[in-house]
Amino acid sequence: MSRQARILLVDDRPENLVALEAILSSLNQILVPVRSGEQAVQAVRADEYAVVLLDIMMPGMDGFETATQIKRHARSRDVPIIFLTAASMQPEQAFRGYSAGAVDYLAKPFDPWVLKAKVSVFVDLHLNRGEPVVDHLSAGLGAVEETLALLRKLPAVLRDAEAVETAAELAGRVGRLRDALEAFGGAAG
Repeated sequence: MSRQARILLVDDRPENLVALEAILSSLNQILVPVRSGEQAVQAVRADEYAVVLLDIMMPGMDGFETATQIKRHARSRDVPIIFLTAASMQPEQAFRGYSAGAVDYLAKPFDPWVLKAKVSVFVDLHLNRGEPVVDHLSAGLGAVEETLALLRKLPAVLRDAEAVETAAELAGRVGRLRDALEAFGGAAG
C-alpha cells in the first residue's frame, strides 16, 4: 500500500478548488479543500499536511493572516505554504507573503504542470522525511551486530561464562534496538 500525504487547498471560490483538485488528483494524495482561512487554521491543527496551497484574496482572514496563524502553532510551523493569487505580482506582496512563511508565490493563471511539480516535490519530501536518518542508523546498527557476532565467537569469550552472559545481554539489547529502529522506519518510511 502506498503512503499518502495530505495537501490543503484553501480558496474561497469553489471553482478554484475544483480546478486545483483536477490538477493535483493524479498525484494520488489526500486533497483537503477548505473555503476560508479559519477553516485552514482548524485543518492544520487537526491533521498533518505536506503542503498548503493558499489563496491570498479571501474575505475575512486573508491568506497572509492565515499563513501567520498556521506558522504560530508548533504542529504546523514547518508546513510549506505556496501562495496562489489572482492579484498582480507586486514586489511588496511577494515580500509580505515570504515574511508570512510562504515558500513560493504563484500568480493566477499559473501553469498547472509547474504547480503539480512543485507540490510533488513537497509531498516527496514529506513522505520521505527521516529516511536518511533511519538508513544511517540501520547501517550503524548492522556494524554493531556484525562486531557482536564476531565477539561472541572469540575463544576468550567462549571460555568465560560472565563474558558469554554479557554478550548475550548485549545481543538482546541490540535486538531490541533493531526492532525499535524497524518500527520507527516503518512509521517514517
